[in-house]
Amino acid sequence: MEHRALLVVPDRGTRAALRLLLEQHGVAVRTAPDAFAALGALDEWPATVLVGSPSTAGMDGMAFLDKIVARDPRVHFVALTKAGDVATAVRAVQRGAAGCIPDPVDPSQAWETIAAALRTESAVETASVGTTRLLGSSGATAALREIIHQVAPSRASVLITGESGTGKELVARMLHEQSNRARGRFVRLHCAALSESLLESELFGHERGAFTGATARRRGRFEDADGGSLFLDEIGEISPSIQVKLLRFLQEREFERVGGNETLRVDVRVIAASNRALKAEVRAGRFRQDLFYRLNVIHLETTPLRARREDIPLLAHHFVARFAAENDKEVVISPEALGALQGCEWEGNVRELENVIERAVILARDLIELRHLPADLGDNDAHSTVRVPGSTLSEIERDAILRTLEAARGSTARTADILGISVRKVRYKLREYGIRRAPGE
Repeated sequence: MEHRALLVVPDRGTRAALRLLLEQHGVAVRTAPDAFAALGALDEWPATVLVGSPSTAGMDGMAFLDKIVARDPRVHFVALTKAGDVATAVRAVQRGAAGCIPDPVDPSQAWETIAAALRTESAVETASVGTTRLLGSSGATAALREIIHQVAPSRASVLITGESGTGKELVARMLHEQSNRARGRFVRLHCAALSESLLESELFGHERGAFTGATARRRGRFEDADGGSLFLDEIGEISPSIQVKLLRFLQEREFERVGGNETLRVDVRVIAASNRALKAEVRAGRFRQDLFYRLNVIHLETTPLRARREDIPLLAHHFVARFAAENDKEVVISPEALGALQGCEWEGNVRELENVIERAVILARDLIELRHLPADLGDNDAHSTVRVPGSTLSEIERDAILRTLEAARGSTARTADILGISVRKVRYKLREYGIRRAPGE
């Protein structure tokens, strides 16, 4: 599909430079003199990316950005902000901008920002119904978004597997929101948190007097989810007895409340998740094979964060914007801190990254620096070198670039991406260090 960029840039020189830059990379370009003309142009020429200044596009404040985001979430707004204007950059990201380009414009840095927005495609696209989003520009994330879109309209049961913290519940919510059940309820139950008797009652409900303390009839989660979706988290933890009852429901779509004789029928789509390898549990005799096949009609797998590191910048900026808004602060993340985040293993995956960012936002005043990240963030912690007493800034910079270059297997483009600087600057520094050619390039 052809990529299109609409430029709403008042300065003629900057506009010409950006146009030349984009056309050199095969992007079709149009320009508009102000925000009002841009909104009209989008009606007849849908753009992939819009580059403009939120404060000088012919509308007050962030009104232009708000209109673009509300009009079509598929258009990625890249904000052109004055160099050093942290407050405007923060507000732009909080309002939905895909990135910011400092003015005066560095062509290499500008292209990296715009290219990231182009790669993202629907990474920040709002679901057809609802607002749950799967953020990321990696191939794994894009493939997962696509299969969610394909699978969501069906009635089939879905099994989601993956490590803890990789977003299994988020995937389940997207399946619900993009289905024809979106007007029904999305009901969640964490199976590992309850004893067998409590889990049975939570799932199927109970009649008055069914057990000690059952003083009234109670509906279960299946009844609550009638017409919608029931998400069973950590399905691998349920007992053999509950497995039998769940299997019966999946086969016959009926059940009885605990202590009751009335057979109830509901229309519920079951979405299950597990961080265990359920096939291995079946082989070990701990999980019923017939239940596994009933749940595993569609199988989705979430990818660990360490295997999709290119998603980290977008996720980090998203969490920074969210927690800054929640704490009524204006905060952005430094390239050095972002590089450190990309170098970590993230055993806790996206959930761990989210917690680290929340802590950093609280500790930082207006800029998240290396010192705001946990000291024990990981053995591959990219910011450990800065704690060497007596090191000069140039020594720290050299060490950071060379270590990152080694981790990036000699790729200057990857090194620049991790450190948040231009490829040109990486190559200039390598020449300064006497390294004429990066290994592997």
